[in-house]
Amino acid sequence: MRLGTSLSVGARIGKRPVPSAFSSIVAPKPPSLLAVNRIHAPARSGCRLCVRASQDTEESKETTKEEGSKVSQLLGIRGAKQETDIWKIRLQLTKPVTWVPLIWGVLCGAAASGGFTWTLDNVLKSLVTMTMSGPLLTGYTQTINDWYDREIDAINEPYRPIPSGAISEFEVIAQIWILLLGGLAVSYGLDVWSGHDFPIVFSLAVFGSFISYIYSAPPLKLKQSGWIGNYALGSSYISLPWWAGQSVFGTLSLDVVVLTILYSIAGLGIAIVNDFKSIEGDRAMGLQSLPVAFGVDTAKWICVGSIDITQICVAAYLFFGLHENTEALILTGLIIPQIFFQATLFLPDPIKNDVAYQARSQPFLVFGLLTTAFAFGHQNMMALAQ
Repeated sequence: MRLGTSLSVGARIGKRPVPSAFSSIVAPKPPSLLAVNRIHAPARSGCRLCVRASQDTEESKETTKEEGSKVSQLLGIRGAKQETDIWKIRLQLTKPVTWVPLIWGVLCGAAASGGFTWTLDNVLKSLVTMTMSGPLLTGYTQTINDWYDREIDAINEPYRPIPSGAISEFEVIAQIWILLLGGLAVSYGLDVWSGHDFPIVFSLAVFGSFISYIYSAPPLKLKQSGWIGNYALGSSYISLPWWAGQSVFGTLSLDVVVLTILYSIAGLGIAIVNDFKSIEGDRAMGLQSLPVAFGVDTAKWICVGSIDITQICVAAYLFFGLHENTEALILTGLIIPQIFFQATLFLPDPIKNDVAYQARSQPFLVFGLLTTAFAFGHQNMMALAQ
């Protein structure tokens, strides 16, 4: 567009009256013409500079876009660029961006145990537990989900490695088994390391892996049901890593199990947010996600209600049940900005603003989880001290 503008300026200059070649040699140029030349000569140069600047800007934008696409590819999120490097493709299948909630859940479990101390042994245990929960078992979950979703991804996300044909069937299946067996081996090693009489971490890993399988694979394929599938997903992201972290550093108590199961209702709401972007493909494949089953308007209110009411109930329990007043007030303060972003971003347009809403709102939710974990950790530390 700018190039066209500069050319039109040049054309107008060319049409201006100019003296003949003879008069320009024999007679001095009138002052007015000299002024015109002085005015218009720099204009040509300026236009060329504008063209070059515009081209540089466009190249910079393309470079930035390319870099952003590469980052998306590595993290396994929407807007990714197709790759040919097999190791980058393998990484994309595991969706590293989804590891973060599981790693955070392990941190919450360690905090809730009341038994974590900053020793080298405990730090190494926490890192190994995070590796089991994130890269290994979440990587397994995401890879097997992509395998069974290859047809729907061809509609919603055709750039994904499997529907695009960037990785072979054998390579995908091999990756699924390597990540699964690696995660289970690490979980058993954590039980031995922690001196457990009963392999609690291994049992949690087996249970979580089974849930991951029936979530994605027929005939059960839990994700076909908006309620069951989203709750299974939410509990996997909140309860299971919390339980693993607390089991490694302390004892998993019944009250924590119950509260994290209830807290997973908020995880259900988070999972519903992700369903709005896939309405077209879900409807085509017969998947009854909540936006498909109830419509966008009803589903968005179910989503925010499950997130907000759950956290309000947890804050009330911390205040009236555990008498952890400070943590209860902090959690309440963290709920308020989530409601604000729901009102300003998510509720007006959940399809367009789903990513923007999650980016702004979820940090407050996950810090609310950690705040709740600190409340339980304080309770457990007092119990250990008695």
